Amino acid sequence: MKKVNYAAIDIGSNAVRLLIKSVNEEGSPEGLLRKVQLIRIPLRLGEDAFTTGEISEGKAEKLIRLMKAYKQLMKIFEVSDYRACATSAMRDARNGKEITRKIEKKTGIRVEIIDGQEEAHIVYDNHIEQLFASGQNYLYVDVGGGSTEINLICDSELKSSRSYNIGTVRMLSGMVKNEEKEQMRTALQALAAEYAPIQIIGSGGNINKLFRLADKKDKKQSFLPIESLKEICETLKALSKEERIKQFKLKPDRADVIVPAAEIFLEVAKQVNATGITVPTIGLSDGIIDSLYTKNMHMERTLNKTGHHRLHRLTQIIYRVDS
Repeated sequence: MKKVNYAAIDIGSNAVRLLIKSVNEEGSPEGLLRKVQLIRIPLRLGEDAFTTGEISEGKAEKLIRLMKAYKQLMKIFEVSDYRACATSAMRDARNGKEITRKIEKKTGIRVEIIDGQEEAHIVYDNHIEQLFASGQNYLYVDVGGGSTEINLICDSELKSSRSYNIGTVRMLSGMVKNEEKEQMRTALQALAAEYAPIQIIGSGGNINKLFRLADKKDKKQSFLPIESLKEICETLKALSKEERIKQFKLKPDRADVIVPAAEIFLEVAKQVNATGITVPTIGLSDGIIDSLYTKNMHMERTLNKTGHHRLHRLTQIIYRVDS
């Protein structure tokens, strides 16, 4: 039986990712979907979008070249279906839509510029309800380069979904508005007042790296205590970017954004009085692939049902003719 592969392209403010997953047979020990390829290229589109209001010609050209490469990789892996989503940087850029038109013309890849709400929903729909114990309240927090998505889940049901223009690249560029910070604080305090106690589930490459760097943590439960996050944040903050790269073996594109990411998570935890963060390895790309799988399975079931119905009708007609 031929393997079915799905692909997700996530055009973020910091990096552009291609994730390819293969559908496993039922009962596979690897689970329903298996990662076969993940590529992450740090284009830093947000550096342009958040400071000048548009993406420079040079970065736009690099993005188009990268999409051409991703198109070839999807062909090599015989991808059955894909979805390409652009987030905060492309949303903010005046020329974002123009760039997506060029990408489609030159590569055939259709890129959707999704809003913060859609981004938050895709992340939530990544079957993360499996992480939630019944009767408890959780904040699912995804910190990106340009925005932070916050979902409130109560008793395994999505109650609230918000997106804030507070991200790591945006913070480094000095382009986060005080009003935006205050809006997030006020909203989080209101959630804490109504839904306490709240546990946090963190998403994104930075929180995963912070979890690995922290000394005190619960590896079995993938739980990072807030005190431990504070410690590693202060340690990293005291070092220059070059020192972080050397001492902690960080990639250059991770070494600068990791501190603002830690600060965002600490701020969220402070406002909802959380004692720690659970850190599963899931994100937007996983959510995109899960939604593709669900959509295709639904279509397949509908077609099978329609085909069965038509066959039944045809059998009845043949029976009548023979009679």
